[in-house]
Amino acid sequence: MIDRKPRVFYGYFVAAAALGIMVIYWGTFYTFGVFFKPLSAHFEWTRETTSLAYTINAVLLGFMDIIVGKLTDKFGPRVVLTVTGIFLGAGYLLMSQISNVWQFYLYYGVIVAIGMGGSFIPIVSTIAKWFVKRRGLMTGIVVAGIGIGTLLIPPIATKLIIAYDWSRSYIIVGAVALVLITLAAQFIRRDPSQMGLLPDGATRVDQQGTETDTGSHSLTEAFRTRQFWLVCALFFGFLFCVNTIMVHIANHATDLNYSETDAALIISIIGAVSIAGRLAFGAFSDKADTKTALIIALIMFTAALFSLQIIDQLWMLYLFAVIYGFGYGGLVALSSPLTAELFGLGSHGVILGFIFFFGSMGQATGPWLAGKIFDTTLSYQSAFLACGIIGIICIILTLMIRPTALKGGEHDSRRSI
Repeated sequence: MIDRKPRVFYGYFVAAAALGIMVIYWGTFYTFGVFFKPLSAHFEWTRETTSLAYTINAVLLGFMDIIVGKLTDKFGPRVVLTVTGIFLGAGYLLMSQISNVWQFYLYYGVIVAIGMGGSFIPIVSTIAKWFVKRRGLMTGIVVAGIGIGTLLIPPIATKLIIAYDWSRSYIIVGAVALVLITLAAQFIRRDPSQMGLLPDGATRVDQQGTETDTGSHSLTEAFRTRQFWLVCALFFGFLFCVNTIMVHIANHATDLNYSETDAALIISIIGAVSIAGRLAFGAFSDKADTKTALIIALIMFTAALFSLQIIDQLWMLYLFAVIYGFGYGGLVALSSPLTAELFGLGSHGVILGFIFFFGSMGQATGPWLAGKIFDTTLSYQSAFLACGIIGIICIILTLMIRPTALKGGEHDSRRSI
């Protein structure tokens, strides 16, 4: 019988380990923007050629989201995170040895992508199972690791590149990722029942009307709902814009004749402010409703994207980073709670994996298209305008989302999607 309450709920240890893993995964991932110019300059690649590695990575990562979602539901997150952590570290270590473009596409586009499979779905799906009453807040805290990593690691990578070179810097990045992710993964457990606990440290089932009680959709059942495809389209557009900005905003700043250090700081500000966005919107979704939180976050996100049409001063780029980072952080934090509320927890990992598979198609398309636009026009303005328009479309899609009945014909009455 599950009816014991330890002095410290183990879910908090799971959350702490997950936070650390997020920091390393996404902090190293977003170093792509600061390695971009050193690599393209060294090998004399165009921006489209260099961006294509990111596109290959994003496409494969989309398939990995489905695979790791299913594997996490079946084998648990500890095994998945250990294996993907090894791939991630190995991919970055191999990046230090590239000498031509096919190696770049293989090591970064394929091996790092396999490693990045563990960067989101296994983690947020696990947190959803450990926490119910504070799911939004705890998800926000854990995914704040993306912002912390973005704040800390790209500037460190920039200093490493200046002090050494891009090759030796990748050795350091790979070694850190390999060791820290595989160690932290050993503290992750699938769900509270594995340790004789209930979510949120409760000692009895007193959460009437939650997703756990009403059942959940299977993946096939989710496919048959209109809401699933709306959410997929929403995250396609969102990740199209996110990765266009994260790959090219530093290049845009240096094109405006600001230093590489100033450019890297823009990414760091986005990361720092996104932490507040994840926490604020996560907590807000626990108190109010997820749909309202999504719309507010998208309005901020979209307004920031349109502002790039008139920005040409460094302080304005920093202000852009603040507004964009807050909205972006909130959208990331709300993805897992939204999926849990619409479709339940039974197949949460694989359903969220499919949603992010479609999102990764946007993630793959955006940076490549922006690079192609720049090579053609010598400007990012058209690419940034397209992102703003896509942001408006995402707001419309969110307005169309309605509650989805779980098994038994009921949905979570605590919130109105």
